[in-house]
Amino acid sequence: MAKPLIGVLAVQGAFIEHEHKLEQLGAQCVELRQASDLNQQFDGIVLPGGESTVQGKLLRELGMFDDLKARIASGIPVLATCAGMILLANEVSQGKGTGAKSLSTFAESVAGSTLHVTSNTPDPAAPPYFATMNIKVRRNAYGRQLGSFRAIEEFKGLGAVPMTFIRGPLVEEVGEGVEVLARVDGDIVAVRQDNQLALSFHPELDADNSIHQLFLDMVKNK
Repeated sequence: MAKPLIGVLAVQGAFIEHEHKLEQLGAQCVELRQASDLNQQFDGIVLPGGESTVQGKLLRELGMFDDLKARIASGIPVLATCAGMILLANEVSQGKGTGAKSLSTFAESVAGSTLHVTSNTPDPAAPPYFATMNIKVRRNAYGRQLGSFRAIEEFKGLGAVPMTFIRGPLVEEVGEGVEVLARVDGDIVAVRQDNQLALSFHPELDADNSIHQLFLDMVKNK
């Protein structure tokens, strides 16, 4: 197939690092910053780290939430890391410390882009998560940023993989159709359900490319 085109959510987080990885492996990337960016057809989606609750609220403000959720539910391959995992979970519990920003502060912090907010105010009662994956996730399970750490653990089908955790979540429960791919000290940190690949850690921050190659293989085999 031609070079796969990957839509990388680019409102906050380590999205640039994801783009570099994917481009090294032969993919093309398009940054998803506002609703008009979703008009093009892409082959996969990356949901990077950041602050999940604020990301979800901002996606609604930008008019991107429903379109992204529909594409994910339709089966487009997704790589979700850290906050991205939380966005996919159908149940979320609170962890040790949030450090969350307000929506206005978060919007002001987005570098290099102008945010075009839709005039329609979203329902404040609407859930901020996509809830497309049968997992229960605990937010900030590994504490605040100073508690970040790195491990090398077995990843199903890939062998030993470096894993960098930054105030990451973990999976407390998995439901029907979810495959556990990796654990750290018994805790579930990587899962897959159909074409959704979700990780507690940040593979874009390590030299190893195996996770991103796995994602591109999912795209090619879709």
